[in-house]
Amino acid sequence: MNRRRLLQSLLASAAWLPALDLLAGPRLLGARSEPSGDGLRLVLDLDGPFHYRTFSLSAPERLVVDLEGAGLGAPLASPAPSGPLRGLRSGRLADGGTRLVLDLAEPVRLQAFALEPQAGRGHRLVLDLHPARAPAAAPAVAAAKASGKGRDILVVVDAGHGGKDPGALGSRGEREKDVALLIAQNLARRIDRQPGFRARLVRNVDVFIPLRQRVEVARRCNADMFVSVHADAAPRRTASGASVFALSEHGATSTLARFMAQRENGADLIGASGNLPLQDKDPALAKVILDMSLNATIASSLDLGHSVLRSLGGITRLHQERVDQAGFAVLKSPDIPSILVETGFISNDADCRRLHDARHQQALAGAIFDGLHGYFRQRPPVGSLLAAIREQGKA
Repeated sequence: MNRRRLLQSLLASAAWLPALDLLAGPRLLGARSEPSGDGLRLVLDLDGPFHYRTFSLSAPERLVVDLEGAGLGAPLASPAPSGPLRGLRSGRLADGGTRLVLDLAEPVRLQAFALEPQAGRGHRLVLDLHPARAPAAAPAVAAAKASGKGRDILVVVDAGHGGKDPGALGSRGEREKDVALLIAQNLARRIDRQPGFRARLVRNVDVFIPLRQRVEVARRCNADMFVSVHADAAPRRTASGASVFALSEHGATSTLARFMAQRENGADLIGASGNLPLQDKDPALAKVILDMSLNATIASSLDLGHSVLRSLGGITRLHQERVDQAGFAVLKSPDIPSILVETGFISNDADCRRLHDARHQQALAGAIFDGLHGYFRQRPPVGSLLAAIREQGKA
C-alpha cells in the first residue's frame, strides 16, 4: 500500500470515531452520598439517558444496581462508609453494562428514581437507602405489627405521560411528563414512610407506557388504590389551580372535564372490557356484575377524590371545589378506586413556576397522601394494618 492510500485509510478510520462515540451508551461518571433522615442517599451521575434495575441479596446483605448499556467513565471511587452503606464495588456486565454492588451493614428499604438534567446537574440515579426495620410507631401500630396482623395498603402511583408523549407544554417548553414524574416520586416516598402503606410507581423513568398497561399494573398488583398525577394545560392560559377527577359512566360533568379526558385519552385508546375475569360468565350476568362493580368503585373514587381535594386546598389554589368526572381511560378499573390529580396548569405561568419548585412538589405529594390516608382511616381495607388498628381501638 503506497503512502497516499495508507493516509486515506487512516483518515477514513478516524472519521468513524465521532460516530462510534455517538453510538456508545451513557457513562457512569461518579457516585456521591449524603445522610438522609435515618438512612443514606446515594447519587450516581451519568452523562446520558439510561435504564436500570435493582435487586437485593442477603447473607451478606447487598443491593445490586445494573445500569444497562452504561460504561464507566473512570474508575469508580467508593463513597466513605456511612449509615447502612459499607462499600461500593463495580464490574462489567456481559452485555456491556455496568453492575454496582452496594455492601450493606443491614437490610434496607430502597426508593430509587431517575432525574433528567436540571439546575446545572446531568442525568442522575438517586438511591435512597433506609433501614428496613420499622420506624418508631404509635402503640396501636406497634401492637398490630407485633401480632402479625394486617397487610400494607398498596397504592399504585402513575406519573402521567412519559417517553415520546411529553404531555402538556408550558410557555417555555416545560413538559408535563417531567413535573408529573417528580411529584409522583415524592408521593411514593411519602407513602412508603407511613407504616401500613406501600407504594408502587407505574413508571420511575422517562418511558412511554400505554394507558391500558397502566391500568393493568394496578390490577396485577391487586392494588387498593390508583392515583394518576398530571399537570395539564387548558385553552385559556388564565386557568389555574389543582383539580381532582374520577371516572364517569355517563359523560363529562363539565366542559373542562370533557376537554381534559380527551387530552389524556389521546395517548391511546382503551376499553373497559377484559378488566375483570368475566369471560366464562353469561353475557347478561357479566354486564350486571361489571355495572355493579363499576358503580361501587366510582362512588368510592368520588369519596377518595373529595378527601384529596380538601387536603390540596390547604396548600394550593383549587380550580374548582368539587371532584369532576369524565371518561378518563386511565381510571377505567372497575374494582380499584381511581383518581386523576391535576396538580396545576402548566399552561399558566404562575402555576408552572410553582410546579417546578421542589418544595411545592413535596407539599403537593404530602397533601395527596394526607387525603388518601384520611380516606383509608375511615374505610380501611379488610385484612390491612389499618383495619387491625381500628379493631384494636374498639376492643
